[in-house]
Amino acid sequence: MKVIKLRDEYIKLGQALKAAGLAESGVEAKDIIKEGFVCVNGEADTRRGRKLYAGDIVTFNGEEIKIEN
Repeated sequence: MKVIKLRDEYIKLGQALKAAGLAESGVEAKDIIKEGFVCVNGEADTRRGRKLYAGDIVTFNGEEIKIEN
C-alpha cells in the first residue's frame, strides 16, 4: 500500500494517482479515471477532480493508495 501525506486539506484523485506513480501524466490519469478503473473507498469513481481526504483509500490495478494527514 502506498501512502500519500496531505499537504493541504485534500488532494484531487488525478493528482493522487500521479503522486503514487500509478499514472505518468495528468492525461493518463484522466483516461484511467474516465474509464472507471479507479475505486475510491470501494466504489468506482469517474471524477478526476474528486477530492480525497485523510482516511480515503484509492484502488487501481491491484494497488492501494491511502491518504493520510
